[in-house]
Amino acid sequence: MTDKIYDVVIIGGGPAGFTSGIYTAREKLDTILLEKSMTGGLPNVTDLIENYPGFPEGIAGPDLMQKFRRQAERFNVAIKEYDEASQIIPGNEYHTVKTEKKEYRGRAVIIATGGLPRLLNAPGEKEFTGRGVSYCATCDGPFYKDAEIVVVGGGDAAIQEALFLTKFASTVTIIHRRDQLRASPILQQRAFDHKQIDFIWDSVVTKISGKNLVEAVEIKNLKNGEISTRKTDGVFIFVGWVPNTIFVKNLINLDEEGHIITDSYMNTNIQGVFAVGDVRSKKFRQIAEAVGDATVGALAVSEYIREMH
Repeated sequence: MTDKIYDVVIIGGGPAGFTSGIYTAREKLDTILLEKSMTGGLPNVTDLIENYPGFPEGIAGPDLMQKFRRQAERFNVAIKEYDEASQIIPGNEYHTVKTEKKEYRGRAVIIATGGLPRLLNAPGEKEFTGRGVSYCATCDGPFYKDAEIVVVGGGDAAIQEALFLTKFASTVTIIHRRDQLRASPILQQRAFDHKQIDFIWDSVVTKISGKNLVEAVEIKNLKNGEISTRKTDGVFIFVGWVPNTIFVKNLINLDEEGHIITDSYMNTNIQGVFAVGDVRSKKFRQIAEAVGDATVGALAVSEYIREMH
């Protein structure tokens, strides 16, 4: 453990984490940002971001996050990668964040840990992960040149990734549990108009099978119960996200899905601990909204620390 007490310890290096750091560091608060892997968060595996203001032609997710990082570094945010937070220990003068490697003390803590892909929990899913089952089209799409693949899901992520996969695959079949998509109208229209994309409605994947690699999926129609099998070279799953909150499960108030409950200034039930971005309990999850959360949270942190002295 270091004897140093930071003003702010930020947990998470995605859009919300970096924005928090940019604001707290500009407020002259000594800030450290901890990230369990490489910084960037979900945008790092997003091919094209079209709805973030300031980029009329769109921007690749990794490029956008490099800009976030450079801006945070410009204001001297200390960044520690590959150091995952495992526990927050509240205190009066400071809170302690325990990681796999050491402990960090901060007068305030901002949780910006986002989430992980939600699993189907279908037989074969775990066994074939990395061998035909993927949760990242940008990462794995190039491996599927001229392949026949399926995409599971009907939201923005599923449709955007399906469109991206048409660059490589010969056909992309979207399997969705409802009879209409949840994605934004512009993405829906692009998918409907695309010659390489077709749809299986009112259905779920109940099994993924193959020998060394994925070879087929079993599909159940939810309306008539009919079971069918479809040959496929790959299964890309985009059915939502699970918040990264296990490390605060018995400390901080969570909603039914495990998201952190905050007030409008991003305060949690623990004084001096704030939560911003996708990890927070709310209806919408967009990069611009995460940035807004983080702006409010960081300014609230600045006010909180000023009042401490």
